[in-house]
Amino acid sequence: MNLNDHSVFLRNNKGNQNNWLIIKLEGTSSNRDAIGTRVKLTSGGKTQIAQRKGTTGYISQNDPRIHFGLAKNEIVDRIEIIWPTGKTQTLENIKANQILELIEP
Repeated sequence: MNLNDHSVFLRNNKGNQNNWLIIKLEGTSSNRDAIGTRVKLTSGGKTQIAQRKGTTGYISQNDPRIHFGLAKNEIVDRIEIIWPTGKTQTLENIKANQILELIEP
């Protein structure tokens, strides 16, 4: 049997119906890739924390943006960013389902 004779095509038209927020960071005083930046996100009474990391594999790359799942929450109550230099930034009442591009102040 030749595997090339049979092909299967899988398609997901719907995905899930949950909300999300992606944060793209750019450093100015610290490193340009903002590696080491910590992000604390609060939405719907729950808090998530993530840190911008460098590469994670040999001859590979992951998405450098930080992705937060928000379940059914349509608003992010608060985002606290601590840049590697110690500078802090706070955002409030942010709409879900968007990509935020933040530059170190």
